[in-house]
Amino acid sequence: MIVVMTAHGGAMHVARNRRTYTAKSGEQRVYESVLVRRTYRDGAKVRHETLANLSALPADAVAAIEATLKGERLVPAGKAVQITASVPHGHVAAVHAAAVQLGLPALLGPAGRARDLALALIISRVAAPASKLSTLTWWADVTLGADLGVAGASTDDIYAAMDWLEHRQDAIEAELARRHLAPAANPPKMALFDLSSSWLEGRHCPLAARGYSRDGKKGKLQIEYGLLTDPEGRPVAVRVFPGNTGDPGAFTEIVEVVRDKFGLAQMVMVGDRGMITSARIQAMNQAGDGTARPDADTYEWITALRAPAIRKLMADDGPLQLSLFDQQDLAEITSDDFPGERLIACRNPVLAADRARKREDLLAATEKLLAPLLARVQAGRLAGAGPIGVEVGKVINTYKTGKHFAVTITGTTLAIERRQDRIDAEAALDGFYVLRTPVPAAELDAAAVVTAYKNLKYVERDFRHIKSDDLDLRPVFHRLEERVKAHVLICMLACYLTWHLRRTWAPLTFTDQDPPAPRNPVAPARRSATAQAKASGQHDPAGRPYHSFRGLLDHLATLTRNQVRYTGTQITIPMLAEPTSTQRQAFELLGAPIPLTLK
Repeated sequence: MIVVMTAHGGAMHVARNRRTYTAKSGEQRVYESVLVRRTYRDGAKVRHETLANLSALPADAVAAIEATLKGERLVPAGKAVQITASVPHGHVAAVHAAAVQLGLPALLGPAGRARDLALALIISRVAAPASKLSTLTWWADVTLGADLGVAGASTDDIYAAMDWLEHRQDAIEAELARRHLAPAANPPKMALFDLSSSWLEGRHCPLAARGYSRDGKKGKLQIEYGLLTDPEGRPVAVRVFPGNTGDPGAFTEIVEVVRDKFGLAQMVMVGDRGMITSARIQAMNQAGDGTARPDADTYEWITALRAPAIRKLMADDGPLQLSLFDQQDLAEITSDDFPGERLIACRNPVLAADRARKREDLLAATEKLLAPLLARVQAGRLAGAGPIGVEVGKVINTYKTGKHFAVTITGTTLAIERRQDRIDAEAALDGFYVLRTPVPAAELDAAAVVTAYKNLKYVERDFRHIKSDDLDLRPVFHRLEERVKAHVLICMLACYLTWHLRRTWAPLTFTDQDPPAPRNPVAPARRSATAQAKASGQHDPAGRPYHSFRGLLDHLATLTRNQVRYTGTQITIPMLAEPTSTQRQAFELLGAPIPLTLK
């Protein structure tokens, strides 16, 4: 209790007095007393009268008394303002800002509701990938729905927007090709292409077929889709194929797209082994009537040889011998089997050792699976050539090593031994790969050819982002062919956004923002010292934690837009929560202010 007794009038105020005390040890201590004082005049003098000592009160109580003495009107905590709504805002605002900077709205097509819906679908795929129906519900829970005017959309509206976007695909990709593949932006005139697959739920899509599943989903119908990028892995175009389409067929179609729809006369196409085959190479530079195209309209390529072709180069004192790699990891050779082409042979010792270790592990694992069968046959619990063969067949190819074992079966015996000659023949190729290209050495030396081929890792990285890491393309639930194509196109455009966002936000994430250029293109890539420090320290110099890309988006989502109503009024105003330093820097890196609304 504070008792105030005074015989004088005058204004009261809170005064803070500090004094410093030095102990015998030399340590300085600061003491503060908080007093209620009244100031008044006594004739010509100004006097101060202490009315109460507040030093023992909590700081918030002192602040309340001080505010009251200053004439402020205090209301109970929680009643001064009322937050009537609080909606996640920062993540969609950041992705939208990046989309605007990249000119994505104009790229999609003319302004209108269909474009707003398509843009919202792409931004949603980056910020919170989910099914279309889940996304439709999510729009009402974030500022994206209200600000883009899509919160009240129906499923029919979404499907109509997807159909509109799919019809715009050629125009969208042609503009992206002009930005990133045309000679002015892409002096090497180089493009990367690779093929992947994802499974579908349902059985009635015309594109659904059984094929080689790169997702390991056996027994599922699937689609194939090929991704075309610039040399840095920036997505430019995507094409969807039936699930049983082979790599060469997909490559033929993308070449026609680049040449005929994008109008790029000369390109160097980089593709994996098995995709750019000799037959495709021959057909690539032929016109529709089978005649050769003029030199001004020819395409070159960079690809790799398959194992049988490499084995042939090594056989009978062929041009590929181990002695070539005594002093270096790559060597340029020629062969009559590939006239007019350069062959760049590479040997990676690290990869060779890794494959040898993995092979031995798989052989040992297969022998472990077969051991119980051998014991059963020896004990007489399993007899008959047929039953024994069935049991062996169930396990011997579990690790795809059956070709390395010789199996002898009789009615009462089972003998299994390694085929060392086949193992040795395969081991001879460990760490070897041979690239083929007609690009002259004056335009692209051997090291640059290796680098260009290894850049296919960027397309593989994009597939990881599209399929699982960021955008969650799979599985596909759509039934109509045009809807499946629109879904994949949305994921590709979202990947285009993600590609730029990952680079821009590298200082805030574990992304290596400055990977070192390898001195030896054959050697494995290494992370920079900065990236290694990020991974080991987990925090930046200011003590803030580094994030994964998805983790940073989740953190940005905590920046909310609140509807605030003040006591005594019926008016609400929008107000952003105070951003964290990480959220501020994320927008600074984008070169954009934190917006109150998206538009």
